[in-house]
Amino acid sequence: MATDYDAPRKTDEELNEDSIEELKARRTDKNSGKVDEDEAEAAEGFELPGADLSNEELSVRVLPRQADEFTCSRCFLVHHRSQLASDKGGVLVCKECAA
Repeated sequence: MATDYDAPRKTDEELNEDSIEELKARRTDKNSGKVDEDEAEAAEGFELPGADLSNEELSVRVLPRQADEFTCSRCFLVHHRSQLASDKGGVLVCKECAA
């Protein structure tokens, strides 16, 4: 919302009157903001840290390292050859670790 700095400023008394009127208007609508939601149903979708996930199974397809990729010797991530910063003495380092 844009502010008109040239407009006359309100006194403290006028500001208090405005806020009281706003509060009175909100009092009539105090129940309109509530949402009927069952807390137990809402909590079912949340996972807590350290939860037992031993019966869960991941389905991720892992590909072996390709010919145009290397494993960084510092972060141990597989990167494309274009991310290779240096190959000094057989030590492969990515650009992020070299920075």
